[in-house]
Amino acid sequence: MPATAMRSKRCGAPTSIPPMEDGVSFAQLDLNGGRFQSLRRELGVTTFGLNLLLLQPGQRGRIHRHEHQEEVYLVLDGELSLYVEGEEHVLSQGALARVAPSVRRQLVNRRPRRVVLLALGGATSHEGRDGVAFASWDATEGAPPQEIPVPDDVPVEAA
Repeated sequence: MPATAMRSKRCGAPTSIPPMEDGVSFAQLDLNGGRFQSLRRELGVTTFGLNLLLLQPGQRGRIHRHEHQEEVYLVLDGELSLYVEGEEHVLSQGALARVAPSVRRQLVNRRPRRVVLLALGGATSHEGRDGVAFASWDATEGAPPQEIPVPDDVPVEAA
């Protein structure tokens, strides 16, 4: 079935995947906001999910799973208790976990300080190695990134 007409198992209705927008967009993490920030919507991303989650001490999310989407959780700050099919896995700052679509999971903050994490989700095959690199801003012909040398470092500006 083409990617533009995937079917949902739940209702059987075709789900249309909108085309990617041209250009560039920017967003800012709202670390003083509510529990959930949809960065995907703010940025106009159409090919994967991207959310900021802030869990205060004692807060937890719903036990859930997905029909098609695998998720990756990246702990930016604090210590997350990720329950997978009822079993606790403790993830500290910098840790990542990938959870398959059909696996039930729950995000819990059992610690006395806030947990900050990014949740990334996707449901279609990744298009790996489609990058094109350029040796300079003036170059009009690109090549696969591994064929373009990494540029020299720049001087660091004084604070």
